[in-house]
Amino acid sequence: MNLNIQNETSRLRAVVLGTAVSNGPVPKLEEAYDPKSIEHIKAGTYPKESDMVLEMEAVAKVLHKYDVKVYRPEIIQDYNQIFSRDIALVIEDKFIKSNILPDREKEIKAIQHVIDEIDPDKVYKAPSEDIHFEGGDIMIHNDHIFIGTYKGDDYPDCIVARTNMKGVAYIESLFPNKTVKEFDLNKSMKDPKDNALHLDCCFQPVGTNKAIIHKEGFRNPRDYEYLVDFFGMDNLFHIDKNEMYHMNSNIFSIAEDVVISEKNFIRLNTWLRSLNITVEEVPYSEIAKQEGLLRCTTMPLIRD
Repeated sequence: MNLNIQNETSRLRAVVLGTAVSNGPVPKLEEAYDPKSIEHIKAGTYPKESDMVLEMEAVAKVLHKYDVKVYRPEIIQDYNQIFSRDIALVIEDKFIKSNILPDREKEIKAIQHVIDEIDPDKVYKAPSEDIHFEGGDIMIHNDHIFIGTYKGDDYPDCIVARTNMKGVAYIESLFPNKTVKEFDLNKSMKDPKDNALHLDCCFQPVGTNKAIIHKEGFRNPRDYEYLVDFFGMDNLFHIDKNEMYHMNSNIFSIAEDVVISEKNFIRLNTWLRSLNITVEEVPYSEIAKQEGLLRCTTMPLIRD
């Protein structure tokens, strides 16, 4: 397999889509990794496996419609394998394994059949356990790489902080010819409306020169201003706290003019269509209860 990812929106040819099959029982509160899951565990509204399977199959159907090669993880019994974006990422022709939460190490083994198709010289793993990053925090945008991080002193104790500055430096070392820009994100284990779990929870490029953004997701106003300067205010679609909570920035591009989006994102989907972007709507509100959406469940391997 010849990997190729240069940005978030070029025509998709191959992708790993997670799976909700045999997702396991509702987690105990102490097993939850994010405030939104905790909220739904407490409320008794944590998503049912059968509903999430249907949602993910709707995405698979759209991907097949556009002739995208879809890889799925091997099923691990009673184990959450929904969010394939967390466990690895592709930049250019490099497959980079994430340093993820130790409890999730099995997930990367479940896509070994995909890794086996890749030139071993193109497969990378961070050399040290204190180098942290997840794919949801890393976006390639042509000659730029945007990376979400957390610079708070409480990083070691903040379970919703998934990418540290050592992770940023590691990615920078792999791509010395690219401009790497990190963004300090707001984190909260108590309120999901104040928690940007990954960069794609508050920002994502779309089309050729547009982006979706949530201003309050950034701890440092200068980071938000950097993106305003980069894209131009008129090219940004601003989402509010409620839209961020429902994961409006976490759609997924099949091409510059085709996206998969949640069917309830009325305001966003209307804006996308005004740009002559085809919006393939799917139900994904049950997946969203775990603080992830369409970008989180997909890991692109090849784009034109």
